Amino acid sequence: MTVLIADDHDINRKLLHTILSKAGYDIIETGNGAAALDILKNATSPLVGLIDWEMPEMEGVEVCRQARARAGAPPMFLILVTVRDSKQDVVAGLEAGANDYITKPFDQTELLARVKIGAQMVELQQALTQHVRELEEALTNVKQLSGLLPICSYCKKIRDDQNYWERVDAYVTKHSEAQFSHSICPQCYEDIVKPEMIKMGVKPKE
Repeated sequence: MTVLIADDHDINRKLLHTILSKAGYDIIETGNGAAALDILKNATSPLVGLIDWEMPEMEGVEVCRQARARAGAPPMFLILVTVRDSKQDVVAGLEAGANDYITKPFDQTELLARVKIGAQMVELQQALTQHVRELEEALTNVKQLSGLLPICSYCKKIRDDQNYWERVDAYVTKHSEAQFSHSICPQCYEDIVKPEMIKMGVKPKE
């Protein structure tokens, strides 16, 4: 899991980097809000963001707000880190799109616990997104067999999109999850198989 550390104070960034890298996280750092927003907007994989409230060029709440406005963004868990601790500030941060809130000075154990929860939430979101994608693909495969199918009235072969005629079982197997086991129906046994056996001198079963 990647953690973005966005803080304009070098000492804070180094401290957070040391704590989180020892915990096994990959780290990205930046010292201003605009750069943090660029990282979040261009992210291609899930991440947790530790976003300082007061930064040059753009405040942390605005970073959260604009990052959430991006359509199709990968899962992310944003934690505002600030000295502000009033209820109004907490509400403002959460309404801007932050998932969590940590006040400075922070406790190292609490910080790691909150980042861990964020990572778990992001991984859950990613798993759910993958499941939805798999379901959509499955539905697409099912829908491929809907509508009109050109079928030969004599041999019962089906014409595919490339104008190639296939047997019904081959076509259905290719376009769905169905598998065929071949047998002989009673009518075909009486009309086709039984006469052929008699011609070959084999006594058919009654």
